[in-house]
Amino acid sequence: MSKAIVLYLHVHQPYRVRHYTIFDAAVKHDYFDAAYDAQESNERILKKVAEKSYLPTNTRLLKLLNDHPEFKVSLSITGTVLEQLEKWSPEALKSFQDLCATGRVEIVAETYHHSLAFFYSRQEFEAQVNMHRAKVQQLFGQTPQVFRNTELCYNNDVAFWADKAGYKGVLAEGWDPILGWRSPNFVYRPSYTDNIRLLMKNYKLSDDIAFRFGDQNWSEWPLTADKFAHWLSEDPDATNFNLFMDYETFGEHQWSESGIFGFLEHLPGEWLKTPGNTFMTVSEVIDANESVDFVDVPNTITWADTERDLSAWLGNGMQTSSIQALYNLENVVQETGDWDLIDDWRKLQTSDHFYYMCTKYFNDGDIHAYFSPYDTPYEAYINFMNAFHDLKFRLSQKGYAV
Repeated sequence: MSKAIVLYLHVHQPYRVRHYTIFDAAVKHDYFDAAYDAQESNERILKKVAEKSYLPTNTRLLKLLNDHPEFKVSLSITGTVLEQLEKWSPEALKSFQDLCATGRVEIVAETYHHSLAFFYSRQEFEAQVNMHRAKVQQLFGQTPQVFRNTELCYNNDVAFWADKAGYKGVLAEGWDPILGWRSPNFVYRPSYTDNIRLLMKNYKLSDDIAFRFGDQNWSEWPLTADKFAHWLSEDPDATNFNLFMDYETFGEHQWSESGIFGFLEHLPGEWLKTPGNTFMTVSEVIDANESVDFVDVPNTITWADTERDLSAWLGNGMQTSSIQALYNLENVVQETGDWDLIDDWRKLQTSDHFYYMCTKYFNDGDIHAYFSPYDTPYEAYINFMNAFHDLKFRLSQKGYAV
């Protein structure tokens, strides 16, 4: 029986809101242009991540695809990062296109703006999924067959929607309270669906690479490719090892000095030494295996934090009030037909803005602080709300009462 590594990498960069003060509101409408700020501009951040992560990772992945015919990768790439790559790093965009041109890299569907729209406006959510599909078709010549919601936000309703929308698969976190005694190393079917399959992240193995790899205090450090391949071989019944992680794991979250690129280069060779071992894309593993059981997820799970819920984005009053206020503008924003205004409104929906407002672990200086361009969650909130109030000003200038 063949065993497949399903390597799925997520590529995303938001349009960060610049240091946008109340004095800018009603005067300047450039919420995302930080070129003249002390804060790093989106262009500089994008170029830095492309240089540290995207370009060197894609170079290695392309070589692996050329050296190992069995090697496969699945990617999801948000519309917001694709726009930035088009503007500021066309060479990095081409490196992603070169991967897809091999025919062994699958693009996964998602929301264009990496938003939480599914929970606030199904109409806006579907519009963003359609925008993303069109962008992927334009740049990569693929029509996505498998869906992942922003931050792997998943519940029975997400699966039901994706099933009715015609996707063959949907991705989720393989969270222990959901799976119980079951293993994430199989294909499942979501409850209340007819056709779709569910692939659940093996978070322990994924996080060994994404979070623990460079930690010299970790009991398993250093993690080598042969050791990791041996761990996988210890599960004799598994059909698929779902390794889901951010693309920026390679070179950005785990720096080159950690040895992460060497690990990536050697893993396929070590895994493929054993007959029957292979790699599959998310569609291929769904096509190759029957579901072994139904999985019922009535409450939303995500791949974030120890709670695996939405509290990293919606856990305090700043977050819930600001996101609700934003979606309350939907009808009037759409009614304007003003693309610049609609585009700014959508860029403000990106989940990162609300993540930066998270106060759960702020005093611990944890990963939230690492990813945030702001000194405090309150600063993130103030910048966001100043941009929001300017958006309302622009609507009032057009004669709309908001």
